[in-house]
Amino acid sequence: MGEKNLDFDTVVDRRNTYSLKYDFAEKRGKPKDVLPLWVADMDFKVSSYIIEALDTINNHGIYGYSEGKEEYFDALSSWLKRHYDWDVSEEWLIKTPGVVFALAMAVQAFTEEGDAVLIQQPVYYPFSEVIEDNDRRIVRNDLVQGPDGRYHIDFEDFEKKIVEENVKLFLLCNPHNPVGRVWTGEELTRLGDICLKHKVIVVSDEIHSAFVFKGKHTVFTGIKEEYKEIGIVCTSPSKTFNIAGLQTSNIFIANEELRKKFRRRVNAAGYSQLNLAGLAACEAAYRHGDEWLDAVLKYIKENADYTKAFLQEKLPKVKMTELEGTYLVWLDFREYGLQGGELDKLIINKAGLWLDSGSMFGKVGDGFQRINIACPRKVLAEALQKLASALESEIK
Repeated sequence: MGEKNLDFDTVVDRRNTYSLKYDFAEKRGKPKDVLPLWVADMDFKVSSYIIEALDTINNHGIYGYSEGKEEYFDALSSWLKRHYDWDVSEEWLIKTPGVVFALAMAVQAFTEEGDAVLIQQPVYYPFSEVIEDNDRRIVRNDLVQGPDGRYHIDFEDFEKKIVEENVKLFLLCNPHNPVGRVWTGEELTRLGDICLKHKVIVVSDEIHSAFVFKGKHTVFTGIKEEYKEIGIVCTSPSKTFNIAGLQTSNIFIANEELRKKFRRRVNAAGYSQLNLAGLAACEAAYRHGDEWLDAVLKYIKENADYTKAFLQEKLPKVKMTELEGTYLVWLDFREYGLQGGELDKLIINKAGLWLDSGSMFGKVGDGFQRINIACPRKVLAEALQKLASALESEIK
């Protein structure tokens, strides 16, 4: 059987499906008819192979306790080898319901209350939440935006902060959400060597690793053998195959001592096996999902090109950071000079759009917005036109 779900132009009505993206606008203080392009899931039907796997479970009709068998790990390890040339051992694997859950477990496992945890803002906002909610200290090594809009790492500041703040743990976003950087092997090696030197544990969130449009994804612990001693790699099919609601993530920890500490925290949280649907969907995706993923990558790249061309023609004051990776576009509105929450209000109330405000990702995100372009082009075109009309009226 071939892949059936390669039509990404058809608009699928997601309302009244328990969708966080579409069904909770009013509950979260937004207008009922707002057009949502915020939370990072896709508006595309998943691979037909995933649907078939779930249909098999549904037809069986029993949803008891479940666990992945040999076939699950075979599909997972084969995928990682084919796509990233990364060899993994089954003993390294700890399955969790999500990467954010894994980040929180790592904070609890490898630091004590009051310890410093380093992040690179603007960054995915749960990074800050799992640090602060566990009574640890955020230490920021803010990314630096060059004249071309591309973001870079300040390595001198990175090491300085580690030493001065006695940093124990570094949460790495690789590829980076929201600025769309795909970190190079050279950049990751500089980070890794500094962390090795100062005995800093690195948790690498690689959930967007499949979405690379420039360069290639480099697995952090695949760079050097020594990085396996300090590194934890968080992977998941949730972004890749649009199955975030099935809550399945695969965390790899080669260092036995770190793995035991991490597993102890997971056990203490009361978590054990993944849900049955998540196991089946993950195995099907990694075994049969290449054709679907290739097609969706092509479509998202075309959406990125469409967005860039639209902004250049209609909204030249809005600067789009080049999308090297992820399907989340980082837009700079600072030339409009809107203060505080004025930009958010304009986008929500005048444009009728629900995006992610840049300030959510740290102070360095003020004046920016993150937009999810993993949607049918008709929806993206409507959103961009709404944005252009709202900003045009604001100028007048």
